[in-house]
Amino acid sequence: MARQFSPFPIGNSFEILPADTPPTTSDRIPLIMAAGAFGSGEHETTASCLEVMEQIPDLAGKRVLDLGSGTGILSIAAIKLGAASALCVDIDPAAVKTCQHNSALNQVAAQIEHVCGTLDQVGETDFDLILANIYGDILLAVAEDLVRRARPGVPMLLSGILFEYNFDVRNRYRQLGCQVEKNRLMEEFSTVLLKAPPATG
Repeated sequence: MARQFSPFPIGNSFEILPADTPPTTSDRIPLIMAAGAFGSGEHETTASCLEVMEQIPDLAGKRVLDLGSGTGILSIAAIKLGAASALCVDIDPAAVKTCQHNSALNQVAAQIEHVCGTLDQVGETDFDLILANIYGDILLAVAEDLVRRARPGVPMLLSGILFEYNFDVRNRYRQLGCQVEKNRLMEEFSTVLLKAPPATG
């Protein structure tokens, strides 16, 4: 049986809603999430990403890469903040199906592409915003490839990082030329906002 939930706010901008539930306020951006095993935004890493993302200026017209997209909540939120499109990548076929369903519920399906697989299956580069809410060891493993996907100087929002990986993740991305903008510690996990390396030459 699908796990049910009630509407709840996140940050200053969002309200998370079950399907077929009207918004409780007109002051927040509704994010409609189907009930199910992949969660609906309650996890501290998801909430933290949404809280940081709403503070990123000028998302209008941007192209987003969402690695480990799960329910698609971060990409959906980015589009509702003005981003033009997103590419969602997840290794779990069930997660991809959930992401597709949630994209349709939020009427942004035409703006979101889906890849069931890993980052090395993505041919595209020059993304304007990188989202990766995955485990710290994976963020270390894909660091070079992930940074290569980002346009110079754009935001890279990383989360899912247990405390034990926080220093290593920050250090690795710094070595690749990124600048740490925020390092947010929660109960178990951390969220790091980076600025991608500047243009060379």
